[in-house]
Amino acid sequence: MLELLTGTGLATAAGLNAYIPLLVIGLLDRYTNLINLPSAWSWLGNGWVLMILAVLLAIEFVADKVPAVDSINDVVQTVVRPTAGGMAFAAGSGSETVTVADPGTLWTEKLWIPIVIGLLIALTVHGVKATARPVLNVATVGMAAPVVSTVEDGASAGLSVVAIIIPFLVVLFLIGFVWWAMSMSRRRRRRRRAVGALSEK
Repeated sequence: MLELLTGTGLATAAGLNAYIPLLVIGLLDRYTNLINLPSAWSWLGNGWVLMILAVLLAIEFVADKVPAVDSINDVVQTVVRPTAGGMAFAAGSGSETVTVADPGTLWTEKLWIPIVIGLLIALTVHGVKATARPVLNVATVGMAAPVVSTVEDGASAGLSVVAIIIPFLVVLFLIGFVWWAMSMSRRRRRRRRAVGALSEK
């Protein structure tokens, strides 16, 4: 159960920012005892890999905060974030952590299963994010882009750490995310109805 929560939290974080959870996993594996990656994913703790992830994160950090550029970035990330989510779920759920001493064989032997689960979770989160961002940009004339992006980055980083150290809290984040997604959907429907009513006049 805890392995599932850890993987889910990391995949969700990847749906918000592809590189943060992978970087968190690699850094914690390399410099702490909070997580010990299985052999299939030990390369995430390699210094060169961490450096590449840091550079990609810096590019994503800037691109996601510029109105219009953030929407283009979301199109590109439609492939990257789900892929990162699959990797993060598989690496996290198959690792020994401070809360998981012996990960289940499902997560370590049949590697394609956690990869597919993580891919689908990250793709769902990315879809909500990519759908909501243009609505927020239009509603605020682009002013929301840097603020929302910073909040998403913070949520991705916090969720990545929490998923490894206190995976129970992932449930609370998921509840909050579902509530936010539903409120955004309602707001979008109201905006469409308002636009439709204006066009009829």
